[in-house]
Amino acid sequence: MGAFDKVVGVVLLGLFFNTYLYGLVTYQFMVYANTKFNDPLWIKIVVATLFVTDTIHSAVAVYAGWEMCVTNYNNPASLAFVSWTIPFTAVATSVAAILTQFFLGHRVLILTKSKALAGLIGIFSVLGFVFGVYAGILSGILHEVAKFGPLKPFVICWLGFQTTADLFITFILSFVLSRSRTGFRKTDTIINRLIRGAIQTGLFASVFALADLFSFVLHGDTNLYAMFAYPIGRIYTNTLLDTLNARIELKNLNATIDVDSESNANAFRMQTQSQTMAGHTLHSIHVQKEVVSDVSQDQRSVDAKFGGDEVYGHKMA
Repeated sequence: MGAFDKVVGVVLLGLFFNTYLYGLVTYQFMVYANTKFNDPLWIKIVVATLFVTDTIHSAVAVYAGWEMCVTNYNNPASLAFVSWTIPFTAVATSVAAILTQFFLGHRVLILTKSKALAGLIGIFSVLGFVFGVYAGILSGILHEVAKFGPLKPFVICWLGFQTTADLFITFILSFVLSRSRTGFRKTDTIINRLIRGAIQTGLFASVFALADLFSFVLHGDTNLYAMFAYPIGRIYTNTLLDTLNARIELKNLNATIDVDSESNANAFRMQTQSQTMAGHTLHSIHVQKEVVSDVSQDQRSVDAKFGGDEVYGHKMA
């Protein structure tokens, strides 16, 4: 293993992965912009803010790599200090986290109607944001890596509250949606897709935040934490954009299942006609059709709640 693998190499890995995720963010943003969702203005502002923040932060990350590998080439003494890019990373990540968590907290409020749960998510998010911004500013003030001892409690609080908010959101959304299964294929398919999205929402961000936390606390003499710190903001933005763009998939899924249901209805009509020609009574056919009609009415009422945009708190054009 080289002398700079844990100092320079891990940072470059984080920058490469961050650049890849920024490409996904750009793609998701273009999909969102071109789909012309009829979202409230505040959601569009959140999306635009996140994209601008990610763009600036990704440019800063590239500069950090240039500064480390080119500007300070053959100057290993520079590795004992942090430049302004590290404080900026902490602040930019905190901004992405609080915006995404507030948006998902709004979804929790829509689904549960519980202001207490939404308020608890808000408290965790704000605490994570405050400690994250403070940790970033303090790291710039301390400047020297050897003096980062006083920084650890604030980093622990920052990433601890941030992870708690993510996992709490994931648990609440998964629990509420799983209890909403009805037994209808159409509704349950949509709900299962929403549950999968909720789990993905908190899982990736939590894994990277915890990896960032433990690497900073346990391996503070290396830059291992930077490998996880740089991409976290992009993970949050991808999470929010995927949640918004998932309406396209759900709409297509809804249409596909409707076609299947129509095909089944046609098959049923052909079957009843065949049974009539075979000599079955009209009374038995009438009873069977009434049962199907009642089930369809119940399913439509449930689908109106979970198949539409009420789950998201906004509408799709």
